[in-house]
Amino acid sequence: MKKKISKWMVIAAVMTMASAVIAQVKTGGQAPGFSLPDIHGNVNSLSSFAGKYVVLEWNNHDCPFVVKHYDTGNMQALQKDAADKGVIWLTICSSAPGKQGNFSPEEHQKILAKKGFSGVAYLLDVDGKVGRLYAAKTTPHMFIINPEGKVIYQGAIDDDSSAKKESIKTANNYVSAALEAALNGEEVDVSTTAPYGCSVKY
Repeated sequence: MKKKISKWMVIAAVMTMASAVIAQVKTGGQAPGFSLPDIHGNVNSLSSFAGKYVVLEWNNHDCPFVVKHYDTGNMQALQKDAADKGVIWLTICSSAPGKQGNFSPEEHQKILAKKGFSGVAYLLDVDGKVGRLYAAKTTPHMFIINPEGKVIYQGAIDDDSSAKKESIKTANNYVSAALEAALNGEEVDVSTTAPYGCSVKY
């Protein structure tokens, strides 16, 4: 009996901790602050972009769902459009050493140059602290933060979870729709969705 109680107490504790992590980021709530180095050795803090819209994109170069959005130029187009509108785009890699998607800063630079990366910075979260802080589950997993520092969107990049590149043509892009609405002073109709893609390699 004691063993059963102990087992369920452990399970309950784990579930409580997991819920606490997820609860740290709520749509409409304040976005957790963080500071991370980028692939050029500069430290980037979320607080330095206060007063601006910020997009967070979780990334893993080797994930087929990420490949889908980069090989077609879809992600880069979103990044460029965001930049034209004064939006800060931060891409984060939370892949741990030895895990898929973990590369040296120099390797990241070469990969991103080849892909035509157009974000403001590519940030390295090798210990996974920021990823866990945001409960980032997949690559890609997207978040949009408004000038007041509140999360106004989190979830999938679009409504087609296929890894097929041609699916982008007919997909409804949640990120661009949310940004367009917010920048026009309108409510974001779809503010939370289930992210799809490869699991973040913590």
